[in-house]
Amino acid sequence: MAEAPETVEAQDAGKEIGPWPRRIGAITLFVEDLAKTKSFYAEVFKLPLVFEDDVSAVFKFEYTLINLLNVSEAPELIQPATVASPESGARLQFTIQVDDVDSMCAELSRRGVELLNGPMDRPWGVRTACFRDPAGHIWEIAHEI
Repeated sequence: MAEAPETVEAQDAGKEIGPWPRRIGAITLFVEDLAKTKSFYAEVFKLPLVFEDDVSAVFKFEYTLINLLNVSEAPELIQPATVASPESGARLQFTIQVDDVDSMCAELSRRGVELLNGPMDRPWGVRTACFRDPAGHIWEIAHEI
């Protein structure tokens, strides 16, 4: 009888490795002003703060942790890669699905958030709007399809 195929080819000491990838557990965002960015996340996203110390603050987005890390600590994590400055431009965008983009834009405005664009209907059939956090990370809200 043939053995069942492994989920992942690699083995460690003969143990099967589970399905990969599964989900993103944590995202670390490098920030220049931890206090200001932490305040933004607490007030705009209304998320629970699950950990903080002198150089980081961790918020929980359902199943994903967002770690705000002081940029001075970043080189140790990513060497030999280098840390880009916020002025170098956006390299990613996070998207949060919402029921009503227009209502969420109104709520974000009440929370002091300035939109970069939107709300607008995109050619691919989704209504969106974008804003940035104090460290320059781009967030999009989009109607759930």
